Amino acid sequence: MKAIVYSLLAGAMLLTSCAKDNVEPPKSRLTGRVVYQDQAVGVRSFGSTNLGSNASMLELWQRGFGLFNKIPVFVDQDGTFSAELFDGDYKLVRSRGNGPWVDNTDSISVNVNGNTVLDVPVQPYFTFTNASIQKSNNTMTATCTVSKTATRDIERVVLFISRTAIVDVTNNLARSEKADADVADLSKPLTFSLAIPASIRGTVYARLGVKAIGAGEYLYTPVQKFE
Repeated sequence: MKAIVYSLLAGAMLLTSCAKDNVEPPKSRLTGRVVYQDQAVGVRSFGSTNLGSNASMLELWQRGFGLFNKIPVFVDQDGTFSAELFDGDYKLVRSRGNGPWVDNTDSISVNVNGNTVLDVPVQPYFTFTNASIQKSNNTMTATCTVSKTATRDIERVVLFISRTAIVDVTNNLARSEKADADVADLSKPLTFSLAIPASIRGTVYARLGVKAIGAGEYLYTPVQKFE
Protein backbone atom coordinates (compact mmCIF):
# COMPACT_ATOMS: atom_id res chain seq x y z
CA MET A 1 0.00 0.00 0.00
CA LYS A 2 1.42 3.34 -0.99
CA ALA A 3 0.86 6.30 1.27
CA ILE A 4 -0.52 9.10 -1.02
CA VAL A 5 0.03 12.55 0.42
CA TYR A 6 -1.60 15.71 -0.88
CA SER A 7 0.00 19.15 -0.56
CA LEU A 8 -1.54 21.31 2.14
CA LEU A 9 -0.74 24.51 0.32
CA ALA A 10 -3.72 24.70 -2.05
CA GLY A 11 -6.11 25.82 0.69
CA ALA A 12 -4.02 28.93 1.34
CA MET A 13 -4.24 30.28 -2.23
CA LEU A 14 -6.72 33.16 -2.57
CA LEU A 15 -7.60 35.53 -5.38
CA THR A 16 -6.77 39.21 -4.80
CA SER A 17 -10.52 39.85 -4.65
CA CYS A 18 -10.50 37.64 -1.49
CA ALA A 19 -12.58 34.98 -3.27
CA LYS A 20 -11.27 31.45 -2.95
CA ASP A 21 -9.34 30.22 -5.94
CA ASN A 22 -10.53 27.03 -7.60
CA VAL A 23 -7.24 25.12 -7.51
CA GLU A 24 -6.99 21.78 -9.26
CA PRO A 25 -5.67 18.87 -7.16
CA PRO A 26 -1.97 18.03 -7.47
CA LYS A 27 -1.13 15.99 -10.54
CA SER A 28 2.59 15.34 -10.16
CA ARG A 29 3.97 12.39 -8.25
CA LEU A 30 7.19 12.04 -6.29
CA THR A 31 8.22 8.40 -5.88
CA GLY A 32 11.37 6.81 -4.56
CA ARG A 33 13.11 4.53 -2.12
CA VAL A 34 14.95 4.85 1.17
CA VAL A 35 18.29 3.22 0.37
CA TYR A 36 21.58 2.05 1.81
CA GLN A 37 24.33 1.17 -0.69
CA ASP A 38 21.75 1.44 -3.50
CA GLN A 39 19.49 -1.17 -1.88
CA ALA A 40 16.03 -0.38 -0.50
CA VAL A 41 15.79 -0.52 3.30
CA GLY A 42 12.95 -2.62 4.75
CA VAL A 43 10.90 -0.93 7.47
CA ARG A 44 7.61 -1.21 9.34
CA SER A 45 4.78 -0.30 7.02
CA PHE A 46 2.63 2.75 7.65
CA GLY A 47 -0.24 0.41 6.78
CA SER A 48 0.31 -1.47 10.06
CA THR A 49 -0.03 1.53 12.35
CA ASN A 50 -1.82 4.84 12.85
CA LEU A 51 -0.96 8.32 11.65
CA GLY A 52 1.37 10.04 14.08
CA SER A 53 3.08 6.93 15.44
CA ASN A 54 6.70 5.96 14.90
CA ALA A 55 6.29 4.45 11.43
CA SER A 56 9.28 5.45 9.30
CA MET A 57 8.53 8.86 7.88
CA LEU A 58 9.99 11.53 5.65
CA GLU A 59 8.94 15.17 5.58
CA LEU A 60 8.54 17.55 2.64
CA TRP A 61 8.59 21.31 3.20
CA GLN A 62 7.77 24.07 0.73
CA ARG A 63 7.88 27.81 1.15
CA GLY A 64 5.26 30.03 -0.41
CA PHE A 65 1.80 31.50 -0.05
CA GLY A 66 2.72 32.81 3.41
CA LEU A 67 3.10 29.29 4.83
CA PHE A 68 5.88 26.82 5.53
CA ASN A 69 4.02 23.55 6.04
CA LYS A 70 5.20 20.00 6.67
CA ILE A 71 3.90 17.32 4.31
CA PRO A 72 4.38 13.87 5.90
CA VAL A 73 5.46 11.04 3.58
CA PHE A 74 5.28 7.54 5.06
CA VAL A 75 7.60 4.80 3.86
CA ASP A 76 6.11 1.44 2.89
CA GLN A 77 7.57 -1.81 4.23
CA ASP A 78 9.65 -2.41 1.09
CA GLY A 79 11.36 0.97 1.52
CA THR A 80 9.36 2.78 -1.18
CA PHE A 81 7.31 5.95 -0.87
CA SER A 82 4.94 7.99 -3.02
CA ALA A 83 3.42 11.47 -2.73
CA GLU A 84 1.14 13.46 -5.03
CA LEU A 85 2.25 17.09 -5.12
CA PHE A 86 2.08 20.35 -7.01
CA ASP A 87 5.08 21.14 -9.17
CA GLY A 88 7.66 23.18 -7.31
CA ASP A 89 10.78 23.19 -5.15
CA TYR A 90 10.70 21.25 -1.87
CA LYS A 91 13.05 20.35 0.95
CA LEU A 92 12.97 16.68 2.00
CA VAL A 93 13.92 15.87 5.61
CA ARG A 94 14.50 12.47 7.23
CA SER A 95 12.43 12.71 10.43
CA ARG A 96 14.47 12.35 13.61
CA GLY A 97 13.94 9.07 15.47
CA ASN A 98 11.57 7.69 12.82
CA GLY A 99 13.67 4.93 11.31
CA PRO A 100 16.24 2.19 12.02
CA TRP A 101 19.00 4.51 10.90
CA VAL A 102 21.27 7.27 12.15
CA ASP A 103 19.56 10.66 12.39
CA ASN A 104 20.59 12.95 9.55
CA THR A 105 19.56 16.59 9.77
CA ASP A 106 20.71 17.48 6.24
CA SER A 107 17.82 18.32 3.93
CA ILE A 108 17.59 17.22 0.29
CA SER A 109 16.47 19.73 -2.34
CA VAL A 110 13.79 18.27 -4.61
CA ASN A 111 12.39 19.88 -7.75
CA VAL A 112 9.07 18.22 -8.56
CA ASN A 113 8.12 18.66 -12.22
CA GLY A 114 5.75 15.97 -13.39
CA ASN A 115 6.61 12.46 -12.26
CA THR A 116 9.84 12.69 -10.25
CA VAL A 117 11.95 9.84 -8.84
CA LEU A 118 14.27 10.20 -5.85
CA ASP A 119 16.37 7.80 -3.75
CA VAL A 120 16.90 8.93 -0.15
CA PRO A 121 20.16 7.62 1.41
CA VAL A 122 20.25 6.52 5.05
CA GLN A 123 22.80 4.89 7.37
CA PRO A 124 21.22 1.88 9.15
CA TYR A 125 22.58 0.79 12.51
CA PHE A 126 22.67 -2.84 11.33
CA THR A 127 22.19 -4.77 8.08
CA PHE A 128 21.48 -8.38 7.18
CA THR A 129 23.65 -10.62 5.03
CA ASN A 130 22.96 -14.17 3.87
CA ALA A 131 19.43 -14.06 5.28
CA SER A 132 17.38 -17.16 4.50
CA ILE A 133 13.91 -18.23 5.67
CA GLN A 134 12.44 -21.69 5.06
CA LYS A 135 9.20 -23.53 5.81
CA SER A 136 9.09 -27.24 6.53
CA ASN A 137 5.73 -28.73 7.46
CA ASN A 138 4.59 -26.69 10.47
CA THR A 139 7.95 -25.11 11.30
CA MET A 140 9.65 -21.96 10.09
CA THR A 141 13.45 -21.80 10.21
CA ALA A 142 15.80 -18.95 9.39
CA THR A 143 19.49 -18.13 9.33
CA CYS A 144 21.24 -14.79 8.94
CA THR A 145 24.32 -12.79 9.73
CA VAL A 146 23.92 -9.28 11.14
CA SER A 147 26.54 -6.61 10.45
CA LYS A 148 27.04 -3.46 12.50
CA THR A 149 27.31 -0.32 10.37
CA ALA A 150 26.95 2.47 12.95
CA THR A 151 27.71 3.25 16.59
CA ARG A 152 24.79 1.74 18.52
CA ASP A 153 24.79 -1.75 20.01
CA ILE A 154 22.31 -4.44 19.07
CA GLU A 155 19.18 -5.07 21.11
CA ARG A 156 17.61 -8.09 19.39
CA VAL A 157 17.04 -9.97 16.15
CA VAL A 158 13.59 -11.45 15.53
CA LEU A 159 11.90 -13.83 13.10
CA PHE A 160 8.29 -12.68 12.61
CA ILE A 161 5.49 -14.65 10.93
CA SER A 162 1.96 -13.62 10.02
CA ARG A 163 -1.04 -14.69 7.96
CA THR A 164 -0.98 -11.35 6.10
CA ALA A 165 1.58 -9.77 3.80
CA ILE A 166 2.18 -6.96 6.30
CA VAL A 167 4.67 -8.40 8.78
CA ASP A 168 6.47 -6.44 11.48
CA VAL A 169 6.77 -5.95 15.23
CA THR A 170 3.18 -4.71 15.51
CA ASN A 171 1.63 -7.12 13.01
CA ASN A 172 2.61 -10.74 13.62
CA LEU A 173 1.13 -13.92 15.08
CA ALA A 174 4.35 -15.52 16.28
CA ARG A 175 7.99 -14.58 16.76
CA SER A 176 11.32 -16.09 17.71
CA GLU A 177 14.02 -13.75 18.97
CA LYS A 178 17.68 -13.63 19.86
CA ALA A 179 18.93 -11.11 22.42
CA ASP A 180 21.60 -10.52 25.06
CA ALA A 181 24.26 -13.27 24.94
CA ASP A 182 22.81 -14.72 21.73
CA VAL A 183 23.75 -11.58 19.80
CA ALA A 184 26.98 -10.71 21.61
CA ASP A 185 29.17 -12.11 18.81
CA LEU A 186 27.90 -10.90 15.44
CA SER A 187 30.57 -12.83 13.56
CA LYS A 188 28.50 -15.98 14.12
CA PRO A 189 25.39 -16.71 12.03
CA LEU A 190 22.08 -16.67 13.91
CA THR A 191 19.58 -19.51 13.56
CA PHE A 192 15.85 -19.51 14.36
CA SER A 193 13.17 -22.18 14.63
CA LEU A 194 9.52 -21.32 15.14
CA ALA A 195 6.43 -23.52 15.26
CA ILE A 196 3.64 -22.14 13.08
CA PRO A 197 0.58 -21.46 15.26
CA ALA A 198 -2.53 -23.51 14.62
CA SER A 199 -4.35 -20.25 13.88
CA ILE A 200 -2.33 -19.95 10.64
CA ARG A 201 -3.52 -22.31 7.94
CA GLY A 202 -2.26 -22.24 4.38
CA THR A 203 -0.22 -19.18 3.41
CA VAL A 204 2.43 -17.86 5.82
CA TYR A 205 4.38 -14.63 5.51
CA ALA A 206 7.72 -14.11 7.26
CA ARG A 207 10.60 -11.67 7.61
CA LEU A 208 13.54 -10.99 9.92
CA GLY A 209 14.01 -7.78 11.88
CA VAL A 210 16.95 -6.28 13.78
CA LYS A 211 16.73 -3.48 16.34
CA ALA A 212 19.49 -1.30 17.77
CA ILE A 213 19.41 -0.24 21.40
CA GLY A 214 17.61 3.10 21.63
CA ALA A 215 16.28 2.98 18.07
CA GLY A 216 12.56 3.45 17.60
CA GLU A 217 12.24 1.00 14.71
CA TYR A 218 13.48 -2.35 13.38
CA LEU A 219 15.22 -2.82 10.06
CA TYR A 220 13.68 -5.76 8.16
CA THR A 221 14.42 -8.22 5.40
CA PRO A 222 11.94 -8.38 2.50
CA VAL A 223 8.66 -10.16 3.25
CA GLN A 224 8.58 -13.77 2.01
CA LYS A 225 5.47 -15.78 1.19
CA PHE A 226 5.16 -19.52 1.89
CA GLU A 227 2.30 -21.81 0.90
